[in-house]
Amino acid sequence: MSTGGTGPSDVEAARVLLARMGLDPADLLTSSVDTGPAPTFADYLPRVERAVPEGTRRVYGPYWKRVLQAWGRRRLDEPSASEIKQLAEHVKTQVVVRRNGRGGRSAAEHLIAALRCVYNHAVADGLITEANDPARRVPKPRRLPSTRRGLPDERLRELNQVAARTGNDPALDTLLLRLHTETACRRGGGLGLRVQDLDREQCVLLLREKGGTQRWQPVSPTLMQHLQTHAEDRGVVEPAAQVLRYRDGRPLTTRRYDYLWSRLGKHLPWVATQQVSTHWLRHTTLTWVERNFGYAVARAYAGHSDTGSTGTTTTYIRADVAEVATALAALTEESHPLMTPS
Repeated sequence: MSTGGTGPSDVEAARVLLARMGLDPADLLTSSVDTGPAPTFADYLPRVERAVPEGTRRVYGPYWKRVLQAWGRRRLDEPSASEIKQLAEHVKTQVVVRRNGRGGRSAAEHLIAALRCVYNHAVADGLITEANDPARRVPKPRRLPSTRRGLPDERLRELNQVAARTGNDPALDTLLLRLHTETACRRGGGLGLRVQDLDREQCVLLLREKGGTQRWQPVSPTLMQHLQTHAEDRGVVEPAAQVLRYRDGRPLTTRRYDYLWSRLGKHLPWVATQQVSTHWLRHTTLTWVERNFGYAVARAYAGHSDTGSTGTTTTYIRADVAEVATALAALTEESHPLMTPS
C-alpha cells in the first residue's frame, strides 16, 4: 500500500530510468515535443497575411516586403534582436524625406511592430517559444510629441471659404470638411461610411474606424440631409454602397483628401507651412468638446475605447450618446433628437 511519499529509492530509480533513455533531468524542464525546424519568412509570412485584418495588412504589408527582401530565405528562429534593430535602422535611412518627416521614426516603429505581429503568430502556432521571440526584446523608437493642434474659429472659416470657392468639386470638399469637423472622425471613418449607416430619424452615423471599432456618432440634421442628398445625386442606391463619391459616381479614395489639402495649402500658406491635414480637424473638435464638456464626453466623442493606460477611473466616467449629442448641438448650434433635455 502506497503512503503517497517519494523516498530515496524512488528518486534513484527515476535517475536510472532517465539514464537508460539517454536523458538528463534538465531535459524535463524544456519542451518534450520536437516541432522540427522553424519555417522561413518566405514560407510563413503569406500565412500571417491571410490571418490578419485588411487594415493590418495594409499598414504592415510594405514592411513585410522589406523583411522578405532581407531575410526571405532565413528561418524565423535565426535573426537576433540586434539584427532586427539593424534592419529597423536601415529602414529609417530609406524613407522618403518629407517636410513633416520625423527622421524615419515611424518607419522603424512600424517595422518592429510588423515583426512582432509575425512572431506573435509563430508563438501561437507553436513554432517558437515566447522566450525565443527576438522582436519582443527590441524596443520601439520613442514617439515625439505631436505637432498637431486645434485650429481657431477664424482658421476654420478660411478653410471652408477656400474649399467652397476653388477646386473641381466644391460641394464634395465642403461636405468632407463639415463631416470631419462635426464627427471628429478619421479619414477611414469617412471613407467607410455606407448608405445603410445613415440613421436619418435619430441623426446618427455608424462610423467604422481603425482596430475594427464601430460607434454611432450623432450629427446635425443639416449634415445628415447633405449626406443623403449627396448620395442620391451621385447615384448611390445600394444600402451597402459607399456614400462619398466623385462627380462621376466613383467611390471616394484617400487621394481626394490629399488633393484637397494640397489645394488649400496653395491658397492658404499657413496650411502648407504647418502641414495641416484632416486629423487637425479631429484635434480641433475634441479640444473644444473637452474644454466645454469635460474629458469623459471628449473621450466618447472621439470613440476611444476603455482599454489602455488611462487607468480604471475611466470605467466610472463614461459618457453616453446623449451627452455626445448635447455637445454636438452646442458645437453646431442645432438641436439634436438625442440631446439631453435641458
